[in-house]
Amino acid sequence: MLKKIYICLCFFFVSGILYEISLLTGCFFSCMPVPKHFLTPEQVLNLGKSIIFLETTERLEPPPLVSCSVESAARIYQDRPVILFMKGLTNDTVLDSNSSYAAFSLLSSMKNVFLFPLQMETIFQETPLLQWYNEVDPEEEKNWVHVSSDASRLALIWKYGGIYMDTDVISIRPIPEGSFLAAQKSRFSSNGIFGFPAHHKFIWDCMENFVLKYNGNIWGNQGPFLMTRMLKTICNLTDFEGIEDHSCQNISFLNPQRFYPIPYPAWGRYYDVWDKNPDFNHSYALHLWNFMNRNRKAVVAGSNTLAEKLYKTYCPTTYEDLIKNAELRDFSSYEDSV
Repeated sequence: MLKKIYICLCFFFVSGILYEISLLTGCFFSCMPVPKHFLTPEQVLNLGKSIIFLETTERLEPPPLVSCSVESAARIYQDRPVILFMKGLTNDTVLDSNSSYAAFSLLSSMKNVFLFPLQMETIFQETPLLQWYNEVDPEEEKNWVHVSSDASRLALIWKYGGIYMDTDVISIRPIPEGSFLAAQKSRFSSNGIFGFPAHHKFIWDCMENFVLKYNGNIWGNQGPFLMTRMLKTICNLTDFEGIEDHSCQNISFLNPQRFYPIPYPAWGRYYDVWDKNPDFNHSYALHLWNFMNRNRKAVVAGSNTLAEKLYKTYCPTTYEDLIKNAELRDFSSYEDSV
């Protein structure tokens, strides 16, 4: 009995400390008095302003581009929690900075990066998405990986606020906006990156429309097309001129140059060698269009491609551990087998 009382007192004491230091801007991750693996998803999300990534497949080893996306965000937003939710993780999965999964070990070692199980039924509680989730049959959905991701990101941003990013987005400088959508082109919104405070009406309306207009057979119907049609209900969308952003109903609709300076028809340019590399001075992050990369072009050490230079600059640990050193390990293994 005394032991239980002691544990409860310790819990409340630690919780109080966490709350107090979370009020100190930029102090949380350098002052955290307990190992971060003791924190629950809700405790971290309640700190606010999280950067959220999702992995809705079952894989446990994030590929280099996912690792680069998370690492770059962790470096750009050092005073904010960066969370990768992974469907393949469970509460019983024991993986940490000593994991045999190289990327998992790398990301776990970063002070402001958290890797948590993606538990959709919990996420959808108290949202319009719960009934849809209970009724839908994932086995009958041809786009389930994408559709479930579209739903999860809406629910998480609605409940906790922050910024959602796809796992092929490399952060290069902080986004100064609080409530924003990213234009993929004029009059068309992406859902690959967006940010809102908790309980924003626009996100709630998106969840309601997600259910009302649900059609999982049409790729993007629950994602960019959803964001675009909901934005059109409250804003008169016009073409962008130059690099200006648009604003309506206190929502910033950010210029395509902010995240999509290389449009999707030219996605392969990221894997080309450029005579003169672009400076991306008007961008906050870069979307590498991994969905288009069906031939699985990859970053190769020494290739001098634009993507390799981005890795070296914005996710150097991923580059060293998962690109450069991985190739050395593969070469050593080949020599040993000869």
